[in-house]
Amino acid sequence: MKPDDPLLRILACPLDKEPLHLLPPAGERDDDEDGALYNPRLRRRYPIIDGVPQLLPSSGEQIPEDEHTELLKRMTP
Repeated sequence: MKPDDPLLRILACPLDKEPLHLLPPAGERDDDEDGALYNPRLRRRYPIIDGVPQLLPSSGEQIPEDEHTELLKRMTP
């Protein structure tokens, strides 16, 4: 998923129904990871697998405080 993808405008967190932020893949290698969508309000990260956002409440991962700070730096507006 690219930062300019129009789909990003309509995707929302399944829990609070608010917008999500794109987290680009970590590191140099894009083939290992598709990135993720992040809800900084609830500190939940939803994976993107094979270009498809996994937005079921059960697929979200709760993020600890220290990792949350690092993810805020990676967020794409």
